[in-house]
Amino acid sequence: MSDQPRERTLEGLCLRVSPLGENDRLLVLLTEEQGLLKVAASGARRPRSSLAAAGGLTLVRGQVARGRSLGRLRQASVLHSYGRLGQRLELLAPAQWLLELAQLLIPEGEPLPGALPLILHRLAQLEALLEEQHLELQRLEALAIAVQSSVQLLELAGVGLPLTVDLNDGSALQPPIGNWSWRCSLLPAEGFCSGRQPGAVLLLNASELALLQRLIRPQLPRRASGQLMGPERVWRHLLELLSFWCREHLGRCPRAMALLGQDWPASAERQSG
Repeated sequence: MSDQPRERTLEGLCLRVSPLGENDRLLVLLTEEQGLLKVAASGARRPRSSLAAAGGLTLVRGQVARGRSLGRLRQASVLHSYGRLGQRLELLAPAQWLLELAQLLIPEGEPLPGALPLILHRLAQLEALLEEQHLELQRLEALAIAVQSSVQLLELAGVGLPLTVDLNDGSALQPPIGNWSWRCSLLPAEGFCSGRQPGAVLLLNASELALLQRLIRPQLPRRASGQLMGPERVWRHLLELLSFWCREHLGRCPRAMALLGQDWPASAERQSG
């Protein structure tokens, strides 16, 4: 017999929900101790079920009983729901991007220490932006959160961008700030080379590379005034770089890329009109 307990307490962020049978749901949870975990929420599709609220973008805690193929979640409570992010597509898109990226990076049953706290911290930052009345600032901050979180998640998972090494000779990759003619090439299978290189899928100038290198730090890069560094076009350029890296090293890019790439100014005007 297995020496695993028949029932254990679990806390996790629900990344994906799908129907299971007539009344159940299949939840994909991100946990700190076990990485991704699939569990069946019995009766969760019944309106009066105590598990009905356990859906996407919720942090849940409950008892998981061992089953033949799937654990079964019961006696669960929702610790926090990030469902309010759905009020603004500009905030929902980065959240969905993070959840999808986590599913690409983290194997089932294998913990990735630090991943859950990082994602919860970023979701809380996105949630705080609901109070921001300036829509352009809200959109820019959300995009920057998505980009920085991706850089940090990739690093945690061991497929981070090699931001400090010049592939030309193995020397330190140091962008010459103020030299507007300098360029750095991204070779998705390998990393970065100074100069314009054959086979490059994307070029960065010195300021863009310097900004990218700062994203491994805990906080978003800001000026002394508190203003976020870099205009929106630069952050979108870095997001494009991440999409190339994900396709090369993960096999595909999160589908939320399509949402992140939308023309948010027009959509914001329609929603506020």
